[in-house]
Amino acid sequence: MPNVIAHSLFSEFDIDLFKSGKHYRLYEKLGAHPLELNGKEGTYFAVWAPTAKTVSVVGEFNAWQEGEHALNVRWDESGIWEGFIPAIGHGEIYKYKIRSNNSEIVTEKADPFARYCEHPPNTASIIWDAKYTWKDKKWMGYRAEKNGLDRPYSVYEVHLGSWKKKGENEFLSYDNLAKDLVSYVKEMGFTHVEFMPVMEYPYDPSWGYQLTGYFAPTSRFGAPEGLKLLIDKLHQNDIGVILDWVPSHFPEDAHGLGFFDGSHLYEHPDRRRGYHPDWKSLIFNYGRNEVRAFLISNALFWLDQFHADALRVDAVASMLYLDYSREEGEWEPNMYGNNENLEALSFIRELNQAVYDNFEGVQTIAEESTAFSGVSKPVNQGGLGFGMKWMMGWMHDTLEYFKKDPINRKYHQNDLTFSMTYAFTENFMLPFSHDEVVYGKKSLVYRMPGEEWQQFANLRLLFGYMYTHPGTNLIFMGSEFGQTAEWNFQQSLDWHLLDYEVHPGVQELVKDLNVFYKSHPALYEKQFSPDGFQWIDYGDHENSVLTYVRKGHDEENDIYVALNLTPVPRKNYRIGLPKKSGQVKELFNSDVKKYGGSGMETHISKLSAIAWHGYKKSIEMTIPPLSIIIFK
Repeated sequence: MPNVIAHSLFSEFDIDLFKSGKHYRLYEKLGAHPLELNGKEGTYFAVWAPTAKTVSVVGEFNAWQEGEHALNVRWDESGIWEGFIPAIGHGEIYKYKIRSNNSEIVTEKADPFARYCEHPPNTASIIWDAKYTWKDKKWMGYRAEKNGLDRPYSVYEVHLGSWKKKGENEFLSYDNLAKDLVSYVKEMGFTHVEFMPVMEYPYDPSWGYQLTGYFAPTSRFGAPEGLKLLIDKLHQNDIGVILDWVPSHFPEDAHGLGFFDGSHLYEHPDRRRGYHPDWKSLIFNYGRNEVRAFLISNALFWLDQFHADALRVDAVASMLYLDYSREEGEWEPNMYGNNENLEALSFIRELNQAVYDNFEGVQTIAEESTAFSGVSKPVNQGGLGFGMKWMMGWMHDTLEYFKKDPINRKYHQNDLTFSMTYAFTENFMLPFSHDEVVYGKKSLVYRMPGEEWQQFANLRLLFGYMYTHPGTNLIFMGSEFGQTAEWNFQQSLDWHLLDYEVHPGVQELVKDLNVFYKSHPALYEKQFSPDGFQWIDYGDHENSVLTYVRKGHDEENDIYVALNLTPVPRKNYRIGLPKKSGQVKELFNSDVKKYGGSGMETHISKLSAIAWHGYKKSIEMTIPPLSIIIFK
């Protein structure tokens, strides 16, 4: 019997779709697929390598010898090599040994479609066929309603390797995380978790943003079924899952996608468009149909096979612009003479269209840092088609403001209010992400000025402001309890800080903000609409006080917000209200003692017929130092 039996999972229609870039389920065809053929168990292999002279599957089953199990190239010029190898299956490790037509180069490559990989630093692929029975039918049934753009998004961003560790330095497994992390996120009241990349990556300091195994959950925490269990448990507890996804670049590691078959197969052949100088990595060739099909299939794979509810697409700005991070002479304009990457723009639109066409109730979220127009506008309206976009300008301006000494804040209040001039140009998510607590930037609490009480009061105020600002919210792990050290991907968060009084206070505040956010429709029903926000007064620079209204569909649910951005209490502070009658009730106060605040009384008066701020009625209140008060 031959070592490799001719067999194919591809129809002619599949090949036509692949060549045209429209095959969005390539993971069902390419890669290693255990199956039974003519009564014999084995594995069907298929790999795209159009400039290869020969392709062999090598592994321990043939002592890694080239030629023992040589695949057959298809006759249709698709560049696909395939074949069925009997008697090898689940759990076998393998690579493709590729001899190039262009030269005598011989490389050993991991399978681009592998479902599982060896634990780094080992780099082989693993045939994987374990079954998993999902138990999240209830969540999947109402996900479209829970995950809509008019619903609460309070996101807890997590790096699985450093959220918590066993002992000194051992990773928690997916199974461990399905217990510990899920119970913590549920207790804290977050609506979603966002996982920094869980796809296989070779280099820990990349945090997962340099992928080699696009279809394989990293083996650092266990087998693929472990990740499915973790997501399943989150869904069973009504928590949505956002996965970081990286279609912008990939590393040059010898076993990866770079120079895959002796040619620039996945990366753009022109280094001005195919190499990223910041990250020293390769950039996908978005104009090549088969590469587009690879990437879109990968996005759909995580939504289909792992029930992800959203993809946060990394480094979108680097994809949009040909001159991104390049000096003059290091890039070439497009056919219209400008700096937009037309092929990447076309790819992004096709990606988002495919995601929303194929899955109900999911979202895509762009990490995009420029003023590119229409990022979160639908494709059929000329936009890029993302559901949301990270509001990087708000994040930068807000942190710049909060690090200033309060005595000087009156000169910079416009920095804080400027966001409202563009807050509704996109569907914005407000991110305090991992990028803000590394590389010497300090932790969030240590970016705040003053003594310890002021730093923690500022942090509580910052979170209160974030939750009441239009848009959805994201907090990186550790910030929710006032982690003092910068994030270190090699270490656990400093959970021992919760033994000290100020840290549980911040944690309790975030927990209560999550409950408050979810239970007040005014904070989310119109979060992307100018109808959902109204200033009362943004011009009181001298007192550094801001007042505004958040609105939902029902006027009775409107809530009012007052921020005191200094450590001086504002006593008998008058606020005009667009109400004719009614009692005033305090709903939330960041200064109460259980959060570590001073516990100062707010003394909110009844609504009186004193005109103020352009309204016929007003109230007086005390706004405690460095606090946010929410009332209705």
